Amino acid sequence: MNTRIRLAGAVIGLAVLLTATGCQWDGLNTLPMPGAAGTGEGSWQVRIQMPNVTTLTRNSPVKVDDVTVGTVTDITVEGWHALVTVSLDKNVQLPENATARIGQTSLLGSNHVELAVPKDVPPQGKLHNGDVIPLERAGDYPTTEQVLSSLSVVLNGGGISQLETITHELDATFHGRQDDIRDLLPQLSTLTSTLNQQTADIIAAMSGLDRFAGVLARQRDDLTTAITQIHPALTVLADRRENVTKTLTALGDLSDVVQRIIANSGANLTADLAHLRPALQSLADTGTKLADSLQILLTFPFPLKNLDRALKGDYLNLLMTVDITGARLDSNFLTGTALGGRFGGVEGALGSLAGTAEGKGDPMTGPLQAPPPAPAPAPAIPGLPPIPGLPAIPGLTVPAPPAPDSAPAPPATDSVPPQQVPGSGQAPDATGGGTDR
Repeated sequence: MNTRIRLAGAVIGLAVLLTATGCQWDGLNTLPMPGAAGTGEGSWQVRIQMPNVTTLTRNSPVKVDDVTVGTVTDITVEGWHALVTVSLDKNVQLPENATARIGQTSLLGSNHVELAVPKDVPPQGKLHNGDVIPLERAGDYPTTEQVLSSLSVVLNGGGISQLETITHELDATFHGRQDDIRDLLPQLSTLTSTLNQQTADIIAAMSGLDRFAGVLARQRDDLTTAITQIHPALTVLADRRENVTKTLTALGDLSDVVQRIIANSGANLTADLAHLRPALQSLADTGTKLADSLQILLTFPFPLKNLDRALKGDYLNLLMTVDITGARLDSNFLTGTALGGRFGGVEGALGSLAGTAEGKGDPMTGPLQAPPPAPAPAPAIPGLPPIPGLPAIPGLTVPAPPAPDSAPAPPATDSVPPQQVPGSGQAPDATGGGTDR
């Protein structure tokens, strides 16, 4: 009786104390458990942002590698998530990027908080008193209720009842096609092996597509402008669709005609191409020589490309003989044709060329010089008119020309010295008679 009275008094006193201090009473879990881990001397606290605390309560254990190292001291609401405060033993060491998860101690047991080193990234720094483990490094393991609920979905309508239908359809698909399927499996193996061998090529192709996509992305404005401006062109094509169709049809007919021509004259075409090959080969063998020669054509005979290397100055003396006679033109342009030899002119008929003016004088100073002396009278035979080009005859004398307004001179006598015939090389004798021929 006395014991009950003392216990009731203690409870009433505790209630009065809590009411006086303004604390909230949520049951015995609000009171720290004597001797719990993480409550001794030197303990330190860490706060954890949890998306869901499930059935976690205060005084739940905190474990590291399945070893209890602390206790949950407080659970509050912060925004749209929970803020869990844990107290750890003084010898607990964790990295600054440690993770926290809520799990079940046993299948039907209570929950606990598990602190661990991160698995995806290397550990960094060290966790200190008052640090906060953020929401992205916190979570919870599936609970027994969640597992059973998911299993019930699968068993009661998640597709188990359709396995019979799937099995029946697979049997209907494979029935009678065993040979085809047996042949398909090696081909699939070959395809898989080929794809495996071309992994590098496939990756390179995908990288090229990625670069191409990047180029398109950088030129998005240009593409937009091109697409916008191509609309009038498409409109013109649409308006002329009938003409384009007729053109394509005519092109198809032309292709048929060309095909018939090739079919009927294929041998001749092949022979022509074979005969054309040496000429094309010779043209190809000239290389750049033909192009270099054509550069001189407009400035012939002065190759302006290298003229400054041969001449120093601003002028050049040129002595050139240009043969534009009919015979030369006939020989150059008509030889081997039906008209060859018909335009030779006098030179072509006589077989000789006209003389040239080379060395006949300076055209610049010729008009300023005195006229040449008159030519000597041509020799003549008495009683005959002068004959141009008459050769000199040894011993032949030429009478002197008559004096103006006088009678003709008498024949030559011993008193009149005879004249020497030009070109004879001899003088007449003293008697006036010529030498015997």
